[in-house]
Amino acid sequence: IKRRVDYQTLKQLKKLPIFREGQFKGGMVAQPENRRILPNSDLAARTIGYLNLGTDGAKVGIEGSFERELAGKNGMAVKQRLTGGDWITVDGANSVRSRDGNDVITTIDIDLQDVASSALKNQLKKHNAHHGCAIVMEVATGDIRAIVNLEEGKDKDYHETYNYAIAESAEPGSTFKLPVIMAALEDGVIDTGDIVDTGTGSIKFYNKVIRDTKEEGYGKLTVNQVFELSSNVGTSKLIYEHYKDHPRDFVNRLYAMKLNEKLDIQLKGEGEPLIRYPGDKFWSGLSLPMMSHGYEVQLTPLQILTFYNAVANDGRMMKPRFVTAVMRNGRIIKNFEPDVIINSVASRNTIRKARKMMEGVVERGTATNLKNANYRIAGKTGTAQIAQGRSGYRSGMRISYQASFVGYFPADNPLYSCIVVINAPSNGVYYGNLVAGSVFREISDKIYATNFYKDYRNAEILEKTQSVPEAGNGYRPDINLVLRKFDVKHRKDTNSDWIATRESGDTVKFVGVNTTKGLVPDVRGMTLRDAFYLLENSGYRVRYRGKGKVLRQSPEHGARYFEGQIVSLEMNL
Repeated sequence: IKRRVDYQTLKQLKKLPIFREGQFKGGMVAQPENRRILPNSDLAARTIGYLNLGTDGAKVGIEGSFERELAGKNGMAVKQRLTGGDWITVDGANSVRSRDGNDVITTIDIDLQDVASSALKNQLKKHNAHHGCAIVMEVATGDIRAIVNLEEGKDKDYHETYNYAIAESAEPGSTFKLPVIMAALEDGVIDTGDIVDTGTGSIKFYNKVIRDTKEEGYGKLTVNQVFELSSNVGTSKLIYEHYKDHPRDFVNRLYAMKLNEKLDIQLKGEGEPLIRYPGDKFWSGLSLPMMSHGYEVQLTPLQILTFYNAVANDGRMMKPRFVTAVMRNGRIIKNFEPDVIINSVASRNTIRKARKMMEGVVERGTATNLKNANYRIAGKTGTAQIAQGRSGYRSGMRISYQASFVGYFPADNPLYSCIVVINAPSNGVYYGNLVAGSVFREISDKIYATNFYKDYRNAEILEKTQSVPEAGNGYRPDINLVLRKFDVKHRKDTNSDWIATRESGDTVKFVGVNTTKGLVPDVRGMTLRDAFYLLENSGYRVRYRGKGKVLRQSPEHGARYFEGQIVSLEMNL
């Protein structure tokens, strides 16, 4: 008995001698079995949707939200069984024809999803974090090109189990400083060149001391520098000084930016934003200084990203879009056009100043590690303490943190915005620029490189030829992304993260690199970055000479070697 034969194989079997004679003469009995599969495995699984067997069997994600369009309709017919086992429909009997469900066209780019998922998972493992998410949005349209949600499971690996990106409403920390400073700029109570004395790095409001990360303090700063260096003292001092006598003006400005409203997205389960109003039950004298640096407010990662995307989009706030159309039998029956939430979250002058401040964060501020020579990134770091229920922000001696970075690129002509949030890293590093920012940089680098090559693809120097380009060896998602963007045929005969490529006719074939513990992996043909990453994660120390790609390695691949020993690399340039 052969189980779980796919439909195409069954069709071939039915054509074989004997089996083609039918059930009674040939003896073959085929029993249909319907199974649900995720063709892209875990990629965007929670957003695309599945049957949540862990609860009440509810469908989640796009599948759950578009159940009516996708479900189809069952049919009914009266049939008679003939000698030989065949069935025929009884003429004249009441019957109802079944109808297949419709298709939905999503905005997800599976290549970008692969890149974002790999980058986030590697960082979660590196910092032993509880969970994290990453979202990539197209600036002009609000289209969600990638959305990753990963949580550590019992197997110590990370899986898509909960949509943190759209559902987890939490205190964002310093990423909230952008709308805070913009509100004050819009009201005309501050300007970017104004001086703020942050003193020795701390300030007390009632019984609460607010501190900067620089213990000795920053001294006198401009408003621009307050934002670039993420001074909690400077931000809280500015907002408290200008709004303590009329806090409603400040909150009304935030409300005018739509920060207190849900986005009304196409998916179910969006978290509720929380921005308190003066006079509310929990409003206090501490509310203004705490709100100024991202506490006593709650927003989801998607809600924060949508605001930053609006600034990148010259003020126009776009509703995040997950589905562009519904299709039946290859024909579009319903379109979902890009939807504008508000034409401008602030004046042009304020938007211009906000973008300059975010560029300064990467050029001179808390995220200089994201600076690079090829293109410019603009954004904001965030490091927030996580509330532990009644214990406050400390549980025993332990404080948990949320690290984040949100921004857009290229800064001078924004195409994509992105947010990365990593919750409860536990290896001692928790700052937003290092923990979340490096994931942002990896995603943006690969998107930029892809678009760069796409531009050149249209040039005459990269016209298609019959030859197959040299793909090189290295990290599978990177190579897969470039080959797909170049429309180069390739066969993925392995699921290994690390691959060597081989030419097979007009096709590039992927061959897995052996990463068995205790055996030196083959890093020939890889870039120095990939070779370093693979070897160091295998426990080896690395020495190299030259630049370019790895030409030779010592010891050779497959050799038995102990952790901590040195692998020497000779590069081809």
